[in-house]
Amino acid sequence: MSCDGRGASLNVLNVSWGPKTNLFLVRDVSFSLEAGNRLAIVGPNGAGKTSLLRCLYRGVTPLEGRVEIDGEDMRTLSAQAAARRVAVVLQEMPADFPFTVLDVVMMGRIPRRQGLTGWTDNDRAQVAHCLEHLDLVPMANRQFATLSGGEKQRVLVARALAQEPDIIILDEPTNHLDIRHQLEILHLLAGLKLTIVTTLHDINLAGAFATHVALMRDGRMVGFGLPNEVLTTHAISTTFGVTALSHPAQGNAAARFSFSLKTA
Repeated sequence: MSCDGRGASLNVLNVSWGPKTNLFLVRDVSFSLEAGNRLAIVGPNGAGKTSLLRCLYRGVTPLEGRVEIDGEDMRTLSAQAAARRVAVVLQEMPADFPFTVLDVVMMGRIPRRQGLTGWTDNDRAQVAHCLEHLDLVPMANRQFATLSGGEKQRVLVARALAQEPDIIILDEPTNHLDIRHQLEILHLLAGLKLTIVTTLHDINLAGAFATHVALMRDGRMVGFGLPNEVLTTHAISTTFGVTALSHPAQGNAAARFSFSLKTA
């Protein structure tokens, strides 16, 4: 199998979660995503985006509802089986990781190991393929801590892909990256044969990258569908408390928005 997988369907059914039963950060969220599609979750700070992601990759267990992969309840999977289906790239990037790029990407093979056996020829082949796929071969022996932010992000994506997952979940993969590296990461992800779920702050990047968009506010999903259906000036203005203006799309590009503060 290549490191870009095949994708899997994702069904989220009436999921609610919070640190206490009387304090829900995610409430009654439901959506379905077919294999190979890309979902961008957008919304203001505190909308519940990261908490929802944690429910999707079993960082927390929903207090209500369930998450299904290809119709199978995530709660029925062992930790190893879940890690073989879902890979995660979190927003918190380690600042001082005392490993080489090769070491970090090889860690993605841990869910595929059988018992205490060492790395197999297949493990090494998969990692080599992922390094090549993300143009990381020239820096394979460099220390992870010496890389730029964009390079580190590519390494962490390569580690996730080395798991051979069907779904990859990312929390703000463009955070702290300059414009060029933001576009490079999203272009890379868009070319994978995987189901992708990511949070994004930038509305314009979300509309250009995703096949589907989920709009969240106060822990609830207030919109889900194609980008041009969900990302309207009214929905954006209402959700973020700003005035959004839409600029006509050029060719096949998604519509773009500009924003200003609401005036009294």
